Amino acid sequence: MAGGKTGVLIVDDSAYSRQTIKKMLEKDSNMDVLAVATDGVDAMGKTIRLKPDIITLDFEMPGMDGFAFLRWVMKEQPTPVIMVSSYSDSGTVFKALELGAVDFIAKPARKASDMLMGIENDLLLKVRNIKKPSLNKLRNSLELISETEKISADIPVSRSSAEVIAIGASTGGPAALQYILTRLPHEFPSAMLISQHMPKGFTKSLAQRLNKMSGISVKEAGDNEPIVPSTAYICPGGSHLTVRKKRNCYYTKIIPPSRGDKYVPSVDIMMTSVAASFGKRAIGVILTGMGDDGKRGMLEIRKKNGYTIAESEKTAVIYGMPREVVNSGGAEKIKPLHDIPKELVRILERN
Repeated sequence: MAGGKTGVLIVDDSAYSRQTIKKMLEKDSNMDVLAVATDGVDAMGKTIRLKPDIITLDFEMPGMDGFAFLRWVMKEQPTPVIMVSSYSDSGTVFKALELGAVDFIAKPARKASDMLMGIENDLLLKVRNIKKPSLNKLRNSLELISETEKISADIPVSRSSAEVIAIGASTGGPAALQYILTRLPHEFPSAMLISQHMPKGFTKSLAQRLNKMSGISVKEAGDNEPIVPSTAYICPGGSHLTVRKKRNCYYTKIIPPSRGDKYVPSVDIMMTSVAASFGKRAIGVILTGMGDDGKRGMLEIRKKNGYTIAESEKTAVIYGMPREVVNSGGAEKIKPLHDIPKELVRILERN
């Protein structure tokens, strides 16, 4: 980071995309676009020579593609990488995240188009917030995931069938969610509602992946589904997840975003609804992510005498959302990621 500026290397085989992304980043006086690269081989040389702070990477390139370059850079010169690609099907995205990409932005079109300008705000926000420590924490999360130990517990489902755990996450969230969900006991007595900042079209695949790995059932939430124990419901990308009560049962309610919504899905909207519906029987968990989504929702859960946990700065890939919650007084406990599953089980065994 020369002169306090964030040095960025842009890797993309499209001349239009390279120049457009360069213009976007140069609008921020704290950004220094060190160079552009046309493919993985070109990017390797410039990474070694220029030592960028962040790399934006397209995956669909001739010769050495984005995956090959990502593997190389994570092994030889670990650097935060943001995937900026039209090759953004869910399988590609999750593979990139598993290989160490910190985040992704989907190009709105495969071919050169003015639509690319639509990613400007998202790109600038992510590049501003992702630093070298983010990568180190992400690598630690991925190493934690490789451990397979589950928590054993004896919590009768019938005793806690009305409890709901509301979880919010953004950048770094898929890995954090995987760590938590794969460690919970099979007969986990609570339902879980999850809002992960992710575009439409990706959350179903996220739910399917987590369902294969977890002892509890994980699914993308549908509208008007009964909320049952031992099941995690992930809010569909592009929508908000809330709760409604019908007779003595609780159901999911999927609502469309409003024009002015800053975050979609919104953790605040989900948690506020959970607080109103479940009161002291609710648990709120805020994980890694940038911004302040979840601050209001966690405060609402605390006001209703629910229990709240914020991921600590020690493990959060981006300590933005957790910091806002902690500073506002919305966190009853602050825990590193590796302690959160045990803390959830401890709370439920206590009740």
